[in-house]
Amino acid sequence: MKITQFILVFQALLLLSCSKLDEETDCIKGKLVINGICNNITIQVLSGEIDPTLIEKSWEDPETLKNYENVFALQSICTFPSNLKEGDEFFFMIDSDPKGAECPRCKAYRPVPPKGLMIRVCK
Repeated sequence: MKITQFILVFQALLLLSCSKLDEETDCIKGKLVINGICNNITIQVLSGEIDPTLIEKSWEDPETLKNYENVFALQSICTFPSNLKEGDEFFFMIDSDPKGAECPRCKAYRPVPPKGLMIRVCK
């Protein structure tokens, strides 16, 4: 009886670890490069598979005149973790069904790239 329980627990743990690995391999590595007022956030893609038409290959920040490559504006501001700061690297997935997509945004503006994405940060 104990051997059967052990095998069941082992299989459950194996399944959980496989699903976590699949999620991590599907994630894209990014970097928060600008954390502007009112969640006007710019994210740079560092590695992973992403459709290049969804992001700006090159963008110049009009406030600092600094050039960035492979960036996009964050659109899913209400679900983005507040503990991430400028310079932090993290993994994310494009979110086709974001929660909080209708959340309000304040009117203060900070320039961001013209292309934007809804994303979900991978755990």
